[in-house]
Amino acid sequence: MRPDAWYLTEDIDDFLAHAGDFLRSRPVLHNTPLTTIEKWRTQPGAFTPGTVLFGRLESDGGTQAIFYRPPSRRLTLTPLSPAQADTLAARLTGLGHTLDGVTADHDTATAFAEAWQRHTGATHTLRVRMHLYRLDTLTPPVPHPDGHGRRVGEHDHEHLMRWCRELAADLGETVTIDAGTWAGTRFAEKSYTFWETPDGTPVSMAGVNPMIAGMVRVDPVYTPARLRGHGYAAAVTAEVSRAALAAGATEVVLYTDAGNRTSNALYQRLGYRRVTDWAPYDFAPQAPAAGDQPPPGTTVRPPGSRRV
Repeated sequence: MRPDAWYLTEDIDDFLAHAGDFLRSRPVLHNTPLTTIEKWRTQPGAFTPGTVLFGRLESDGGTQAIFYRPPSRRLTLTPLSPAQADTLAARLTGLGHTLDGVTADHDTATAFAEAWQRHTGATHTLRVRMHLYRLDTLTPPVPHPDGHGRRVGEHDHEHLMRWCRELAADLGETVTIDAGTWAGTRFAEKSYTFWETPDGTPVSMAGVNPMIAGMVRVDPVYTPARLRGHGYAAAVTAEVSRAALAAGATEVVLYTDAGNRTSNALYQRLGYRRVTDWAPYDFAPQAPAAGDQPPPGTTVRPPGSRRV
């Protein structure tokens, strides 16, 4: 095996056979690939073989980093040095691959975006600066709003989809969310909890991804605009965090918009501590070079985000 070599495949099982232990070794920093790949592996219809390119960086007999490029053509990376990011950019451009963006920790994403521009001329724009938090010691919110948490059931599905549509609209996402499309949305694989007032009226919700490698990610958290400012988001976040710990999670994580001072302060009061910054970059559209074709099955789909 060559030192510091990137190995590429479209076989998800082969990829996980080699890189699965590496991903599980750092569940907080690797929470995005862990949850995304688990969804592809377990959710019917979520993954189409041959449409996702996986890569792993092998060095000293083990995996040191990974990437994947789904049909959205947005690359997701685990931490890389600037030199490793440049080598990967050169490898992908040399193979004729195109990208619409990159998502990773801030330093890695920035290094790769700059390398991609050097190799392709494509400019890059930071979509939003994000923080990654992990739960330290859960602290219930004070003051605590009256009410209780309740797991969302099948009879709540219309209400849940309506709030997910509102959240997507708030975030500027172009997505159809109804009974026919639900299974294919980024919301489908999660379990949800409503915070209800004493009379049983839902006022906020929080979702959690399935536990993997002892890690649970809280996403999304949403309160309708007319109901904000009463502590409902804090209450429902504390409720799902407590439930995750009770179910055996050793790490509970979430992302925030770095520019949202309210949500960042809220999560810190609950006991969440900032781990690192996160950065999704968009790449300017590129005219394909002669003979440059995307991998078979490639389509363009928009990514998502979150909102309190």
